[in-house]
Amino acid sequence: MRSRKFLKAEQAPLVWDAPGLMAGVDEAGRGPLAGPVVAAAVILDDLRPIRGLADSKTLTALQRERLHDQILAKALCCSIAQASVEEIDTHNILQATMLAMRRAVEGLRLKPVKVLVDGNRLPTLDVLAEAIVKGDARVKAISAASILAKVHRDRLCEQLHAEFPHYGFAGHKGYGTREHLEALQRHGACVHHRRSFSPVAAALARTAAAGATMSVVVPAGSAEAAMVIGLAEPVRLDLRAAP
Repeated sequence: MRSRKFLKAEQAPLVWDAPGLMAGVDEAGRGPLAGPVVAAAVILDDLRPIRGLADSKTLTALQRERLHDQILAKALCCSIAQASVEEIDTHNILQATMLAMRRAVEGLRLKPVKVLVDGNRLPTLDVLAEAIVKGDARVKAISAASILAKVHRDRLCEQLHAEFPHYGFAGHKGYGTREHLEALQRHGACVHHRRSFSPVAAALARTAAAGATMSVVVPAGSAEAAMVIGLAEPVRLDLRAAP
């Protein structure tokens, strides 16, 4: 007769993953006051390893750019997606991040059997998924996704800087630095700012308290320009042509 100890060991759960493609997912841009949140999904090729993959935050801009190009060249497939400022303000930043991640996974050319997501939350997916805290430092595919998302968003911020140079987007990438907060005080918010974030809401409230119901910096000739209404007294609007 088998011992109880043997029976207990026999009933121990088995932890395993089905063979197949694994995708890593990460985001960039949850914390900034402006711009979209970006997510990337990457399926690496085991036969074409990429040296130097790491959490994008630990790499220099030059290292990220170099690895970005290698990932695009060597990975089996990659996908980059985003959720807009409007979606962030409508759904909140967490839900917008999950939306961007889901879009990134759905944009992959190949369907993975499992998705590994950095952090402790999972987007709604139609495949098996696992959240891994600090996954961008522990899982190569997530590291690759973090690099793609970061480089892509940094390039978007360069474009925002060309459109609205007085905010300094090229330097702070939309984060709430002292320079950025001072620019918000001087110029108000532009169309790329997240109105659901308290520093932006405070900047709009200060402008309203100064005598205008709304003051938003918009590109000249854009549809948003027609929405700047209700000015009780002259308010300086910097209308610039988009590049």
